Formats: sequence, structure tokens, C-alpha cells
Amino acid sequence: MIIEVCGPGCPRCQATEKNVVQALKELGKELGEEAQVIEIKDIKQISARGVIMTPAVVIDGVKVCEGRIPSPQEVRRWIGERR
Repeated sequence: MIIEVCGPGCPRCQATEKNVVQALKELGKELGEEAQVIEIKDIKQISARGVIMTPAVVIDGVKVCEGRIPSPQEVRRWIGERR
């Protein structure tokens, strides 16, 4: 599973990445080892994913959140839907 956090690296983007990592920890070691979290900071790469507002979260090529900081609970739910 590839989880991309899209944004320029601002505090909101950092908070989003922190919540993604927290959700993976809560889901356990097995998922944490198979999931890869990638920061996408390049504006061209961000817009290529269909993102207009940051921060955004893209899981396996599907945009699941845009323009806000998701909670760890939301991230866990999105991951569960894609397992």
C-alpha cells in the first residue's frame, strides 16, 4: 500500500503526515511494514494526482482527502476500506 501526503511541507501537511503515521501504528506492525508513506512536495506531481487544495492524502492512487487535516481515525477507516 502506498500512501501519499501531498503538500508543500507546511505545518498542516506535517500534521497530516503525523496522523497518517499514527493511524498506521494503531493498525499494527504488520500493516505498518507493508504500507509506505511518501511526501509529495512538487506542485506538478501534486496536480498530476488531481489535487487542487493541500494537504491531501492519496492511497494507492485514489484521492481520499483534500484541503484539510484528517484525523487518525479517518485514515484508519480509509486504509481498512482498501485492504
